Amino acid sequence: MDKNYRALELDKILEMVANETTCEDAAEQARSIKPVFTAAEARYLLEETDAAFVLMAKFGAPSFSGLKNVTNALRRAQAEGGLGFRELLDIAETLRAIRALSQWHGKSGGIQNALSGRFTILAPNKYLEEKIFTCILNEEEMADSASPALATIRRKIRNASSRARDQLDKLIHSQSHQKHLQESIVTQRGGRYVVPVKAEFRSEVPGLVHDTSSSGATVFIEPMSVVEANNEIRVLQSEEQDEIHRILLELSAEAGEFADSIIESYEYAVQLNVIFAKAQVAYRMKAVVPTIDERGRTLLEKARHPLIDKDKVVPTDISLGEGFDTLIITGPNTGGKTVALKTLGLLTLMTMCGLMIPAGENSRVAIYRYILADIGDEQSIEQSLSTFSAHMTNIIHILELAGENSLVLLDELGAGTDPVEGAALAEAIIEELRFKGAKLACTTHYAELKAYALQTEGVENGCCEFDVATLRPTYRLLIGVPGKSNAFAISARLGMEERIVSRARELVSQESSAFEQVVGRLEESRRKMEDELEAVKASAAQAQRNARQSEEAKAEAEEAAKKEMEKARQEAALIVQKTRQQADALLNELDEMRRRKNKALSAEEKARLRSGMKNLELSSDPVHRRTNEGYVLPRPLQPGDNVLIFDIDKNATVLEEPKDGQVLVQAGIIKTRVELSNLRLLGEKQKQKQRGRTVTRSLSAADTSTSLDLRGMNTEEGLMEVDSFLDRVSRMNLTQVTIIHGKGTGVLRTAVQQHLRKCPQVKSFRLGTYGEGETGVTVVELE
Repeated sequence: MDKNYRALELDKILEMVANETTCEDAAEQARSIKPVFTAAEARYLLEETDAAFVLMAKFGAPSFSGLKNVTNALRRAQAEGGLGFRELLDIAETLRAIRALSQWHGKSGGIQNALSGRFTILAPNKYLEEKIFTCILNEEEMADSASPALATIRRKIRNASSRARDQLDKLIHSQSHQKHLQESIVTQRGGRYVVPVKAEFRSEVPGLVHDTSSSGATVFIEPMSVVEANNEIRVLQSEEQDEIHRILLELSAEAGEFADSIIESYEYAVQLNVIFAKAQVAYRMKAVVPTIDERGRTLLEKARHPLIDKDKVVPTDISLGEGFDTLIITGPNTGGKTVALKTLGLLTLMTMCGLMIPAGENSRVAIYRYILADIGDEQSIEQSLSTFSAHMTNIIHILELAGENSLVLLDELGAGTDPVEGAALAEAIIEELRFKGAKLACTTHYAELKAYALQTEGVENGCCEFDVATLRPTYRLLIGVPGKSNAFAISARLGMEERIVSRARELVSQESSAFEQVVGRLEESRRKMEDELEAVKASAAQAQRNARQSEEAKAEAEEAAKKEMEKARQEAALIVQKTRQQADALLNELDEMRRRKNKALSAEEKARLRSGMKNLELSSDPVHRRTNEGYVLPRPLQPGDNVLIFDIDKNATVLEEPKDGQVLVQAGIIKTRVELSNLRLLGEKQKQKQRGRTVTRSLSAADTSTSLDLRGMNTEEGLMEVDSFLDRVSRMNLTQVTIIHGKGTGVLRTAVQQHLRKCPQVKSFRLGTYGEGETGVTVVELE
């Protein structure tokens, strides 16, 4: 790696990416990522990372588990070579991983983005994958079902073995041979069935001697009665090995036929693994995609150095190229100058590598052909170079490469030699780099360079803020303000005698002292303005909160008033209804009495009585009615018009044409006739306002599940679901999850637990206890 990139610690960032990958090839690719030098390339790489980031946020990360580099094995198979058990199993596992990736992309809805092309190239081969897994059980065992011939041979071997054992069982249980045997057992030597016989009785048991014990007291004899059966077994075992070899060659030939597509799919799967690893690093850093600036301007908002603990790092704003091409950063030691310099360089390199950066949403980054850095102590004992000489050697090399498309970062420029000469040399180097068109950021303690920045157009001062009262840096980078070294203040605070500090102040030249005083006054004014600004912001925020609270209180009061009014109206309606019912009952009773006396009420008497009832209704309505205030309807009312019943402040809809100065309206569930003079026509704006009322609701986040149900799945489907589930829950920082596989035959449970032993996210696991599901579930503890 370029030493400039190493000085900015890009190698550590790439190692973080490598640690997020699954296979060795992907890790190696991550470590060898190189920055690109054009805006278009950087933008494309960032689009890929952002696409992976978005897919992970929506659907969880895909599983790359099982990917292995099988290129050599496939090329050998392609050349008609034979492959072993392990090599074929690796090919099958790689095919399963490729198929899982393709299925994951299918489940994501086939969203078209910068990664769609790579996913499309993936070529799953379920036929070959299943054939290999069906034929090969593990690294040493071929399944009986691999071929009919193999199944027949193994059946014959079992039959021959059974006959041999039956013969030997009769022998060891024979009364005549009991005293001859060391033990009444059947064992094997050299793949042939034998019995242990005492050495002194070896002639009593006719047969072939295959072995003796270490003490010589026991000989292992193959009785003549089982020689033929053992011979048959040996022949069959030879046929078995030949058939296994034939099956391996057949599987190898089929793998060779698909070699090119498998290798291509593997290569693209590795690339996807690296891209999703970039996205995973971005997720951990809480990073964003910066805007690529093609005019050489960099603006980092709330930038954080990614290698500093996120709980300790202080976000800072850094800009370069916007109004000035050179930034001179000053301030005390340990104040954060070098961190600011490294943050600028490292975040630029990360962008050029297609990595999202830990900064604010509106950050912009320029792309450079060269990023040249002289940071840290370059002293070399081997080359007999002092610190100053080493720095100058590095800077000479930088001067040779720097140009218009370069970013130069220099730490403690001109340090390590005579201050006067060092300041002059530093100023000359800055002028030369500016003449070449390079963007430059450097740190220094020289007051001459602070003055140079104040007097030179295109050069800007910056300082790392330092709190003299607490002797601690705040790590904030302030652009446009020169910094003070604060050497005298720090020394006094640490306990140095005042007379020594005072003498030091006297020895400082009057010009330097005046300059420091000006800087100090600027710093004091800046802090005072910042305090006032914060106070104004706090007051404005409080005023906004008060206004919001007032509005909310007003709205609540109006709503409460409306509710009370509606309640009163409903109560009044009930009173009116009851009164009308009582009046009608009274009229009916009077009519009945009149009829009995053959004397009916006159029309005048009925009208008078009904008029009294209407007065009763009006007097029983407790609602205070407003006066009309001389309002005149702008036009005749029509069915469907929205109107306001003025005296009770209630919206209603016209149902019929007006008649005799009244109109039938509906207010809520109540239909009633209202005087035209008591109605006001609502205009179009009020209608639209009525129609436009909407109710908003917030979408709740999907419930996070801590269990996975595999019941009804086969082993292959279940394991793929387990991989996806573990990837998802590990990002959620869960410590314990449950996998439900059911009791059944135990095949799925065994496969899941064997798979969990290989998963890096798993710390331990156990079967469920009473109340958890017992043997039907596996409880997993996560790292």
